[in-house]
Amino acid sequence: MSVYRELSAYTGASYLRYSFTKGTEQEVDFLIGTLGLAPGTRVLDAGCGPGRHSLDLAHRGMEVVGVDLAFPFLEVARDTSGESRAGFVQGDVRRLPLRPGSFDAAICLCQGGFGLLGGSEDEGAALGELARALRPGGRLALTAFSSWYAVKWLAEGEAFDAGTGVLHETARVRDRTGDREAEFALEHTCFTPRELRLMAAAAGLRVEALWSVEPGRYEARAPEVDRPEWLMVAVVT
Repeated sequence: MSVYRELSAYTGASYLRYSFTKGTEQEVDFLIGTLGLAPGTRVLDAGCGPGRHSLDLAHRGMEVVGVDLAFPFLEVARDTSGESRAGFVQGDVRRLPLRPGSFDAAICLCQGGFGLLGGSEDEGAALGELARALRPGGRLALTAFSSWYAVKWLAEGEAFDAGTGVLHETARVRDRTGDREAEFALEHTCFTPRELRLMAAAAGLRVEALWSVEPGRYEARAPEVDRPEWLMVAVVT
């Protein structure tokens, strides 16, 4: 995951200029209804990056704690938090520095933490940590890349490792000023719905829904091949 810390230091707030970050309001609207969030609800945003979901939720009255391993992204989040009810903590989603059972709901979106672990058993550990942070009956909303989509729509310069489910790509990324670009070799773990359900069960979570979505278009849509992400909603049993 060190490459993502390097990427965060290179991009800073310019990360928020990319098109996939522009659907925050729609995504939060959908999650509030799906998870039953209300003002005062304690929400964990795991792998929060520069905090776009954390801050939107906090502005709507939720008490939010964002956790990310990349300190430069946390600096961006803190700089824009103002008087909102959002706090930000540096930490690893595989070993959350949080009290067990202290949240009503958790989100882990845009492959923040969960999908960046290289196809190892760490993904199961991360899911277990998210479950551990929730109170009994607490709900989790998590997105993950689709293996089906990755294989069908493999782009030039990308490579899919069928043994690990990891998609390898080289991305050109703009720096903090937006004036320069550099290449970063990125890895994203991809999943099938069956994998996610099995992993959730092993973590003590009961899956309530699993939908096909894309950034800025979260909806209750049955799993399909031609959408890039899954949105899994699960409850602590």
